[in-house]
Amino acid sequence: MKIIHATPMGSVMTKEEVKEFLSTGKTNLQLATVDNRGDPMIQPVWYYFDESAERMYVCTSKESVKAQNIRRRNTTYFSVDDDSFPYRCVKGKARTDVLEQVDTNLALTAKIMAKYLGSAEHPNAVYILNTVRTGQSVVLSLRPLYYSTWCFSKSQE
Repeated sequence: MKIIHATPMGSVMTKEEVKEFLSTGKTNLQLATVDNRGDPMIQPVWYYFDESAERMYVCTSKESVKAQNIRRRNTTYFSVDDDSFPYRCVKGKARTDVLEQVDTNLALTAKIMAKYLGSAEHPNAVYILNTVRTGQSVVLSLRPLYYSTWCFSKSQE
């Protein structure tokens, strides 16, 4: 896990702090792709972070613009940040693949639903999981190339 200090303010986060930050809470991930004109497109998305694989997973419509953009160019940028003090942020660049295997996608999407809705039994989760089951939705697999971090919970050095 390559971590760089993103700003002269705050402190850099450790590998363990990055994993804890990305694994907990319900903060959205801001996902940036590049469209067919070369313009950036940024969207907030729900995600699941797999600590052991060091990957982030996002469920989206198979025909979404972000999925289309990633099929053309698999480089994405992402940012996850706290909106309350002490401010923390993890952002970076990732290689992103579109996963189309239904069984794999169901398991990953269930984890996303549990994180944000509390369980895969929630009515919204049932609806989203059905879109995966019927092939209408896919999962994006982000493999970060680096993390750029800052944290204001530590004393300034």
